[in-house]
Amino acid sequence: MAQTYPDRTVTIVAAGAAGGPTDTITRIVADSMGQHLGQAVVVESIGGTVVGPQRVAAARPDGYTLLINNIGMAASATLFRRLPYDVPGAFAPLGIVSDAAMTIITRTGYPAQNLRDVMASLKERGDGLNMATAGISSAANLCALLVQHAAGAGATLVAFRGTAPAIVELMAGRIDMLCDQATNTVPYIRDGRVAAWGVSSPNRLQGLPNLPTTAEAGFPSIAMSTWHGLYAPAGTPEVVQRRISTALRAALHEPKLRGRYAELLTDVPSDERASIDFHRRFVSEEVARWRPIIQAANQFAD
Repeated sequence: MAQTYPDRTVTIVAAGAAGGPTDTITRIVADSMGQHLGQAVVVESIGGTVVGPQRVAAARPDGYTLLINNIGMAASATLFRRLPYDVPGAFAPLGIVSDAAMTIITRTGYPAQNLRDVMASLKERGDGLNMATAGISSAANLCALLVQHAAGAGATLVAFRGTAPAIVELMAGRIDMLCDQATNTVPYIRDGRVAAWGVSSPNRLQGLPNLPTTAEAGFPSIAMSTWHGLYAPAGTPEVVQRRISTALRAALHEPKLRGRYAELLTDVPSDERASIDFHRRFVSEEVARWRPIIQAANQFAD
């Protein structure tokens, strides 16, 4: 089977709206993976946290229908009271495909000198502050829960349909703060339309060398990335899984892909992170990591 796979077009379902971060990452990866699989790899964008994964979980486990989903894949195991599939049991993890740091930003003029001040104000004012999210299963929402967990207090969460409208309200001063991936926020940080206080990655961003990491600012527990992973339906033959995972790692070394990732301020995962064995462990660890944070916030969806 490994010798003949694939002998026709492979479809990767992007669990996100067309034009969004997940769709963008999926198209970059699909383009490079096609060269190493020797077949066309097409992208099917399916918005909604549940619909895309459900489509792949129900697909024939033959390696021709795959999924790219973000960190919400792990969080959904706790966020949703009912799912039409099991996380992670319904999927065969094939490797991490990208990592993007999160940035903590506020409206300009926010009364703070550093991240410690921001966290102190959050603890002091609590739900008197408004914190934007891009929806309950978004990375922005998870980061908001992580920030509030670290502060020991919760702001009023205001959900938007995506990051763009949230940033508009932040710039207008009607929202106090937001935690979202650097890909979305850096242009606004650079031109001073929002104030930035910390980045959640282990190292500072090349594009923002003066912005401290959350660990440097005194909050090492606020560490996360918006990671994307590649999946096949559970039951896909191991030999096919290994073939796809090998193609993924080769694609991640392509100069074209690396150039696009650099433009998006997105990190290329190491060969270890892009492996099946790592991804299997990592998804289970992420489910366990986010469960108590989500439960403490009492934030669930039907």
